[in-house]
Amino acid sequence: MNSIPKHVTLYTEANPNPQSLKFVANFLLVPEGITFDFPTKESAEESPLAKAFFEFDFIKRVFVMNNFITLTKSEEADWHEVAPELKAFLKEYLDANKPLFASALLHENAPSENEPEINLRIRKILDEYVRPAVEQDGGAINFRSFEEGKVTVSLQGSCSGCPSASITLKMGIENLLKRMIPEVQTVVAEEV
Repeated sequence: MNSIPKHVTLYTEANPNPQSLKFVANFLLVPEGITFDFPTKESAEESPLAKAFFEFDFIKRVFVMNNFITLTKSEEADWHEVAPELKAFLKEYLDANKPLFASALLHENAPSENEPEINLRIRKILDEYVRPAVEQDGGAINFRSFEEGKVTVSLQGSCSGCPSASITLKMGIENLLKRMIPEVQTVVAEEV
């Protein structure tokens, strides 16, 4: 996005995944609700920023959404040691108005015109009750499908590989959907 303010400010937020840290900017990096998830260095070809983060050998995943970037590190690295360096790097990158994406591959999750009504109900519950909490933790949840009682979602950002993601998925999201939509029997996450 082109609306980078004259003075870029950043702060960090911890989340339930001890390997991930959320870097929050004072402006939108990408349009609201659109996600960019780079689980590997090879997947970051269309993002100069993500490629630059992967030059830090301890960075294992880069996720960009709204006004934040969630970085996932290797277990060996210590956030207390590497976070200040990453924050300074990101501030310098944004201050220089360098491009975030060459030609972005959008991970849109918009419903199709012919989508079944139950899918729309599931999406609405995810959007209203689940997405805000997941975004606050530096991640994203996207509806993928509903078949024979099974809801499939993808978890991105700090949620991908988070030790508490499976508990949140089963105890939180699955229970919520089962209570609000009786046709739902189980919720599973696909690997991204």
